[in-house]
Amino acid sequence: DILVDGKLCDCDIVVDCKVGDPIPLEVKLTNWSKHSVGPFALTVTPYQDYQNGVHNYELQDAITFVGSNTFYIDSVKPTKDSVYFGALLFLYTGDFYLNIKFHEDNCSRELPLSWFCLPSVHIRAMEPGV
Repeated sequence: DILVDGKLCDCDIVVDCKVGDPIPLEVKLTNWSKHSVGPFALTVTPYQDYQNGVHNYELQDAITFVGSNTFYIDSVKPTKDSVYFGALLFLYTGDFYLNIKFHEDNCSRELPLSWFCLPSVHIRAMEPGV
């Protein structure tokens, strides 16, 4: 599950936020397999989708992370949850998306396939007072 500003994100949901306010980001992973999974890293990368096949990932002047955009995870035990917290700060208005990627440190430990099907996250940053 992915929550932005306390709202569960789904492919049909747009989360509205205010420019200049830190927006909490929560990623909850549940390991339904019979084996522990890890170690691995989870990286959150914001981008803009221009709806013509072009994605802009050069957003360092528009969005910043409070803390890091990468979470390092030792392991997630079978049938257990692991929750990771971060925050985003939008500096300009616009529609933004979050790309979440996993990076395994050891190829012999397979990540659950459901983790590769996380919903796309659409965030609309608006001027304060709108």
